[in-house]
Amino acid sequence: MTEFSVLRRRALSAAALAVLPASIARAQAVGAAAAFPSRPMKMLIGSPPGGPSDFLARMLADAYGPQFAHPLVLEHKPGASGTIAAELAAKAAPDGHTLLASGPASIAVAPHLFAKINYDPMKDLTPINILGAGAFVLVAHPSLAVSNVAELVAYAKRNAGSIPYASGGNGSSGHLCTEAFCRAAGIAMTHVPYKGDGQAVVDLVSGQVKLFFTAPNVGVPHAKAGRLKLLAVTSRERVASMAETPTVAESGATGLTDFEYLGWILTFAPAGTPPAVVDALAAAWNKVRNTPAVKGRLDELAMVAPERLAERSAVQAFVRSEHARLGKLIRDVGLHGTV
Repeated sequence: MTEFSVLRRRALSAAALAVLPASIARAQAVGAAAAFPSRPMKMLIGSPPGGPSDFLARMLADAYGPQFAHPLVLEHKPGASGTIAAELAAKAAPDGHTLLASGPASIAVAPHLFAKINYDPMKDLTPINILGAGAFVLVAHPSLAVSNVAELVAYAKRNAGSIPYASGGNGSSGHLCTEAFCRAAGIAMTHVPYKGDGQAVVDLVSGQVKLFFTAPNVGVPHAKAGRLKLLAVTSRERVASMAETPTVAESGATGLTDFEYLGWILTFAPAGTPPAVVDALAAAWNKVRNTPAVKGRLDELAMVAPERLAERSAVQAFVRSEHARLGKLIRDVGLHGTV
């Protein structure tokens, strides 16, 4: 054998060894997906039963049932704005058997609002799917002399700080949504925080406060009864169940033409979960999310997620964007590290 042949064989052997780890990794990933799940999966939820996260997670469990060999079991760990459940998920074994269903509170708000939490959602959790995303509604007391968003903005500019608005508490979705609205429109209003949306809407109906960004199930019944005025929804597109209600962006008011503020529920796995397992979990929801039964239930909740967020890469980009956007808003409002 010539010296050239020996060198060539050595080079080929080295090349084969170089690709071997990658081949093994691919084989292990395929094997992990094929064997998954090997036992019942657990979905951690950072709120009590009965809320949007619980409802959507139950829909997901129903979707997983026919597709996986083991069921998805829900486990509620309420408290501390959902951070208890998020931390447990972040520190769980990255094998796909422990998942998290969460809204913005523990993912995009608490990391900025709390002085310290024991996980980093951007590093310790991997987004899988968006289960649902819904608009907030803007409702006003009838005594407020405005009938649409454009009139509201004009009134607020003439009467800076004179409109008292309600929220479910400092750093709540309603608080941050209103502050985002004010900053986009270039207006100022006076914040009146409550311990939850239930208390806030009672005072809104009585006229003690004049304005409220809240969930549709909180504000719309009072609007239908004539106790409140329904001014707008905060999604980019109109909500099917409230098709006659314009979006904030439709108002044409300066600064609001691109306004959107959504409440959302996503699923997450611990960082490091094999990509093949994450892909399998994502595919299981995508297979059913547009079926009449599932979409009909989401329509009832006004929680149909925008189609632009169907792909996992879009969901990942959305989470990063929300984390950055709400972090800046919390700093601008002066709430950073206050809890």
